[in-house]
Amino acid sequence: MSHLMPPRVPTTVELPPRQALHAGSTQVLVVGGGPAGLGAAVGAANAGAEVVLVERYGFLGGNATAALVMPLMSFHNEVKQAVPGDTTRLLPPDHGEGEPVVGGVLWVLLEQLVRTGAAIRPSLETGYTVPFDPELFKLAAYELLESHEVRMLLHAFASGVVSLPDRARAVFETKSGPLVLDADVIVDCTGDGDIAAAAGAGYEIGRPEDGWTQPMTLMFRMVRFDHEEFAAYTRARPDQWKGVHGLWDLVRAATDAGELDLPREDVLFFATPNAGEVAVNSTRVTEVLGTSVWDLTRAELAAHRQMAQIARFLRGRVPGFADSYVAQSGVQVGVRETRRITGEYLLTGEDVLSARKFDDAVARGAYPVDIHNPSGRGTRLERLPRGESYDIPLRCLLPRNLERVLVAGRCISGDHVAHSSYRVMPISMATGQAAGVCAALAATRGRRPRDVPVSAVQRELRAQGASLP
Repeated sequence: MSHLMPPRVPTTVELPPRQALHAGSTQVLVVGGGPAGLGAAVGAANAGAEVVLVERYGFLGGNATAALVMPLMSFHNEVKQAVPGDTTRLLPPDHGEGEPVVGGVLWVLLEQLVRTGAAIRPSLETGYTVPFDPELFKLAAYELLESHEVRMLLHAFASGVVSLPDRARAVFETKSGPLVLDADVIVDCTGDGDIAAAAGAGYEIGRPEDGWTQPMTLMFRMVRFDHEEFAAYTRARPDQWKGVHGLWDLVRAATDAGELDLPREDVLFFATPNAGEVAVNSTRVTEVLGTSVWDLTRAELAAHRQMAQIARFLRGRVPGFADSYVAQSGVQVGVRETRRITGEYLLTGEDVLSARKFDDAVARGAYPVDIHNPSGRGTRLERLPRGESYDIPLRCLLPRNLERVLVAGRCISGDHVAHSSYRVMPISMATGQAAGVCAALAATRGRRPRDVPVSAVQRELRAQGASLP
């Protein structure tokens, strides 16, 4: 398959002016219905604001559902050292006992998922991850927003923002033509910082030495997997499986035979709540940028070819997969890293690894630094000190020189190393809830977000059950 290449000499053309439907106004407009957007919308609604959430796809959940990023990674600190246990359970065996450092909207959603059989509660047995069913996650997300009277608009892609004297106006492309929505405050939960960047915010991309970002991954679900047969193999070869990843010898043999051509040295997959099913996280496309349509196209083609290779490898060489097949792949390739919006404070890798605390903390994280090599094989994994967590200050959610836009999720202000920790979905939901609360207090009090007292944001977050120091 071939793909369209970017023009060698970029040229621009003028488009005719157009009209857009004015779709209404709201106090808080949340753009993006992923974990950060769900946190922002519910946080803002609970703080008393009128809220509209707009999502580009026909469903909610973001990377959890569109990219099948499963399970939810641990949001617990590690108070006790992990004791080696059953490494065949297909969930992380290396996270010891700890306490949750994310609360609030995340737990409201998790309780709903667990109650309906859509997820498994985090525990020592799950490595404190949360295996979930992505299709049931979509329904739970709908119900979460409906129960908080958040109005939704789906199938609308954010393409721009206009600054008005006392409001902000977001532009969306839809099957009904362009439309605009006005808001007192917009919370950018696009993952890529699309709204903030369009409004003129500064940003950084990638690691400082070359600008390369973490690789993209197309995740997929394989079914008719025989767990017992696989477990028997790994018990006989304990050097070949470390809980959720491994099979080094088989990967090497398949690579030498010309069956596999992957920029990674092992295979990674996780159990789900469904028997006979695994979520495979093993494709890897390097040197691509998630804000480039050209790179995204190239990444989709490359990742689907890799998926086909991996599925053949699993069926042909790995015990337990002889009768398995790919039941579903992500709607789009999973993007780990793009823009990091420049905020009033830049969270650093040193802040994360030293478990730094801030007076204006509005969210916490305990997930390790987790950098998939932007240029090839290998993953850097560094844990926080035992029993510790780091704070995320409100200043990271306030883009510098913007007045009516906040950011949440993986596009908040931080460096390449810090981003590799706070990008995971539970922490994204926590920063989303914090941004939503700040936006609601600003809108209902007639203030700019940066003029809302931090103490008021923290007080409301605690009232909503958020985990703050």
